Amino acid sequence: MTSASRLTRFAAALAGAAVLATSLSAQARELSVSTVLSDAFPWGQAAEKWAELVEERTEGRLTLRVYPNSQLVAGDQTREFSAMRSGLIDMAVGSTINWSPQVPELNLFSLPFFMPDEAAVDAVTGGKAGEMIFEAIESRGVVPLAWGENGFRQVSNSRGPISEPGDLDGLKIRVVGSPLFQDTFNALGADPTQMSWTDAQPALTTGAVDGQENPLSVFDVARIDQVGQEYLTLWNYMNDPLIFAVNQRIWDSLDEEDQEILRETAIEAGEWEIAMTREEESERLAAIQERGVEVTELTEEQHRAFVNATASVHDKWVPRIGKELVEAARAAIEAR
Repeated sequence: MTSASRLTRFAAALAGAAVLATSLSAQARELSVSTVLSDAFPWGQAAEKWAELVEERTEGRLTLRVYPNSQLVAGDQTREFSAMRSGLIDMAVGSTINWSPQVPELNLFSLPFFMPDEAAVDAVTGGKAGEMIFEAIESRGVVPLAWGENGFRQVSNSRGPISEPGDLDGLKIRVVGSPLFQDTFNALGADPTQMSWTDAQPALTTGAVDGQENPLSVFDVARIDQVGQEYLTLWNYMNDPLIFAVNQRIWDSLDEEDQEILRETAIEAGEWEIAMTREEESERLAAIQERGVEVTELTEEQHRAFVNATASVHDKWVPRIGKELVEAARAAIEAR
């Protein structure tokens, strides 16, 4: 074989390798991931972390493209679960609140003053109640993979300090599109107004609503104090877990190796985000106070007044959530 012939064969081999690499690259699969908040918030960072881990572990075979700000559902965050179930969205890192209209069991976390602390949340999500909730989600065509956390939700307003139920009387509060939130704030004498997060800040700016409720991370990053929210009450009235999930048909189309990678990376990203969210809580509160927000911390007696005022909400919603699930959660909380 002549030198020229060997060079020709070598060049052909290189060209073939390049074609093969291009072909393999073309087979890389991109999946959409919906979130309500961007990566300026822990919620969005959780989705980005998941995407980063998946691309790394699959060596680019799978890539997750994150769509923040509820882009894939035209800003209507309560449509996210339905869109994922139908296949319009491949995957999501979503809130139990936003998915609760389609999965009533998720209202467990929104029962007012049911979850006393982070240990209680962990006991519920990591135990029998958490398994029951994941089964309820999977029965509706979506595969849940892991937990994250948006945090305990606090209430703020532009009118004055809130330290007893009477302080909420007639207060226009922005709430998400969940009937349970409507019932909770009605029980407290407020005037709840349902609207998406996209519409909330303009409404606060114009004074169309007096207040809102959100975790400290959202209050801090979104600078809600800059839209007139000068009074903040720490009442931990509910916790807002996040769930990493994937459409059932997408899940079934993956081989076992990629399924395992998706699940493992979701768990890893969730644990990372939960730890970060909790570690940053005290720093966020300090930053909020430094910006001049008046913060009210409830005494045990004041807290009990809010618990008593919302007892009727439990009476109405426990049967809808499922007594067995609520009892499993209560047992986990008491045993924590």
